[in-house]
Amino acid sequence: MRSRWIPYATTPVRLLWQLVSDIVVIAWTAAWVWVGTAVHSAVSTIAEFGYQLEGGANGVAGNLDNAGNSADGVPLIGGALAGPLRGAGDAAREIAGAGQSLGVTAGWLAWLLALAVAAPPILALMMPWLFLRVRFFRRKWTAVTLSSTWAGEQLLALRALANRPLPKLAAINPDPVGAWREQDPVAIRGLAALELRASGIRAANLKRAK
Repeated sequence: MRSRWIPYATTPVRLLWQLVSDIVVIAWTAAWVWVGTAVHSAVSTIAEFGYQLEGGANGVAGNLDNAGNSADGVPLIGGALAGPLRGAGDAAREIAGAGQSLGVTAGWLAWLLALAVAAPPILALMMPWLFLRVRFFRRKWTAVTLSSTWAGEQLLALRALANRPLPKLAAINPDPVGAWREQDPVAIRGLAALELRASGIRAANLKRAK
């Protein structure tokens, strides 16, 4: 079989369910990514406000410093005027520092909250889906590899005898165990095909016994 590397079933019903599960996982993930993005945008407005406050306060501080420098040139009272102006500039710079801290903190908080909101529901669905898909791929890989040899077909047939319902076994041969023991190639191919179909794999390309 040439579909060994494809992590999808080749039987219609199993393939349909896998495609539906993929669509559900993608839609679920997209929805929670959108929610996380919305949370990030909402909290980021606080960060933007902090940076705007920083920029405005730095502008005011610069103006007050310029005013203080200009006041130094005023005779007699220049020093008295410049001191309060420079003090107000320092206060404005402290406000700018607080705005910067608010922006940085809110920026990190935006990402943390977005991840905290979106990651748990995404992982809650993604991890079981990924586990089932990996398990299916490994089972398919093993079954396809076994089906490429006559000894592998015999092993698949033996697994069918152990795992498949009795009516399905009897439909292949009235005495499936006896047919397997007698190395009946038709019965063994039928049993192997039954096991492959249970794994979601079409059995059209089973090797013929020689």
